[in-house]
Amino acid sequence: MAGYRKLGRTSNQRKALLRNQVTNLLYNGKIVTTEAKAKEIRKIAEHLIALAVKEKDNFETVKVTAKVAQKDKDGKRIKEVKDGKKVTVYTEVEKEIKKDMPSRLHARRQMLQVLYPVTEVPAENAGKKKNTKEVDLVEKLFTEIAPKYVDRKGGYTRIVKIGPRKGDAAMEVLIELV
Repeated sequence: MAGYRKLGRTSNQRKALLRNQVTNLLYNGKIVTTEAKAKEIRKIAEHLIALAVKEKDNFETVKVTAKVAQKDKDGKRIKEVKDGKKVTVYTEVEKEIKKDMPSRLHARRQMLQVLYPVTEVPAENAGKKKNTKEVDLVEKLFTEIAPKYVDRKGGYTRIVKIGPRKGDAAMEVLIELV
């Protein structure tokens, strides 16, 4: 007897399906799917949230100086002539960045193995590539989702039965973050 559901798919199809569903669950907060799929999604999602809760504060802030190109009002780089060549003008800027500790970095990489990259398209630009943004779901897990569940010891998702699906009478459920 297997320790997981096969869902009537080959292993690579099943893995892709579950990755997609977990990504959508964490991005949207809830999804509608079948009961068997929801129970498999719950295992993966709860593991990722538990990792995020465990490693949420495991970083240090570091001050870094970086060279940044100066830009004019149009957003183009400012260039000046030195020794007959056009050279970009740079200024030094100090920034504070979060540096992950080794265990948090490992957790981040484990999450990236499961989650697909998400691009957010504004409503007014639907169907266009312009002004799309990459959403960092791992950072969302660490900064938004994990702080909500610090006091909980598991049980981060809830499965609510909706009823049988019209086509094949499969039990449909709503899986959501608690």
